Amino acid sequence: MIDFGLWYDFRNPPGSAASLKDVYAETIEQVVFAEQLGFDHVWTTEHHFVVDGYSPSLLPICAAVAARTRRVRVGTAVLLLLLHDPIRIAEDAATVDLISGGRLDLGVGIGYRQPEFAAFHVRERTRGRQFEEAIAVLRQALGPGPVDFRGQFYQYEGLDVTPKPIQQPLPLWLGGLTAPAVSRAARLGDGFLAGAGEDFIPAFLAERASRGQATPPIWASIGFVAVARDPDGMLARIAPHVIYQRRIYARWLQQAGTPIWDVPESANDLRRSDPDLVVTPARAREIIAQRLAGQPALTHLSWAPVPPGLGPHEATASLELFAAEVMPHFRGGGEATEHDVRT
Repeated sequence: MIDFGLWYDFRNPPGSAASLKDVYAETIEQVVFAEQLGFDHVWTTEHHFVVDGYSPSLLPICAAVAARTRRVRVGTAVLLLLLHDPIRIAEDAATVDLISGGRLDLGVGIGYRQPEFAAFHVRERTRGRQFEEAIAVLRQALGPGPVDFRGQFYQYEGLDVTPKPIQQPLPLWLGGLTAPAVSRAARLGDGFLAGAGEDFIPAFLAERASRGQATPPIWASIGFVAVARDPDGMLARIAPHVIYQRRIYARWLQQAGTPIWDVPESANDLRRSDPDLVVTPARAREIIAQRLAGQPALTHLSWAPVPPGLGPHEATASLELFAAEVMPHFRGGGEATEHDVRT
């Protein structure tokens, strides 16, 4: 059975009518409602020094979500591990796992933004090696015993890190959008956060198979932003927010040397470049069925229902439609039938 999730970044662009306090409060209320609708996961995402307040502190957010929910799993997709002390992350993650009753999925990645690396004194030439050491430290710190580690970047001797998480082991997901990162995720992760890099899944699976490792959970983004009876009307309302979001990502990715898309200028540009940005329930079912047929290893699909500046309450009807007319077609079988797609 496929797990369906939502992905939030808690952003509030300059000039928005709401305050950032309102964005946090309304988003967490939406998460509570999404759990009632039957969503399985809520994922958070990290960046720093962004004018709109893009969420920089994921584990406090996860703790807040965990305290308000009872069933939905709470994850980070991704926490930028090298911008933090791994022992401190282990302490915070264990605390969130305790608050949640064992519902945390800790997803980590290296990141790609030079301003973040510079501010946190991460050396780009050695960041791959440092990341692998940080993963090893995390695993020891979250496990049942003390941390004994002698590496190039981290050294600990008999460090008793407490508290310990309920989950043993606590699921450690790895993400990445480059070949080295995908290889690292295959070697070291309990799950793979493919995100928008779904084309990397075959390489990930091949690496796992070459090592005799079982296929772990794999998460990808669905791609659409909203499900609506009137896609054109909804697109007109959300277009400025999606354009704002894509402009920022496009600039960051271009600066990192990995451009993914051109920057749209209008709702018509969005409609031409991404006709499935806002979809009907029937089209959503079709998209998901096609994705699962093409990537049968997928276990988790998520989407971001609140582009920056859009009030979370404006996405409520979209979540309700998805829960009522899309999710039921994929419960129990993991893949919709041809009849399900056509209905």
